[in-house]
Amino acid sequence: MVDAPKDGEERNGPAAAEISNRIVQVMSEALGRGPTRARTTIARNLVVVVLQDTLLKAEKSLVADGRSGMVIDMRRTYQATLREEFVGVVEDVLDRKVLAFMSDHHIDPDVAVEVFVMTDGEEGG
Repeated sequence: MVDAPKDGEERNGPAAAEISNRIVQVMSEALGRGPTRARTTIARNLVVVVLQDTLLKAEKSLVADGRSGMVIDMRRTYQATLREEFVGVVEDVLDRKVLAFMSDHHIDPDVAVEVFVMTDGEEGG
């Protein structure tokens, strides 16, 4: 599920791998299929999860029929619905609070991003 970093790429260790795997698991359980690739980057107060090959077969059919906007709207709805679970995964793995969560999707190529801004360990950020 999780891509191994190539030489010269940032390595975030087991926390990043766990976040990637658990986000994929949440999506798979909720949507019936998860992304085929996931990579998490952790840098100070920022966690970014990049997901690839996320679209369902039905969504791909809609895209082929020229209804990409509808698919983007559905994806944003899915991501909003899964917000609490995504935030819970990151907070659990890092033992820190999420201050802000942003999510978006791109159709071609099929890439989604989940962005978490973390507290710095002090109350209120």
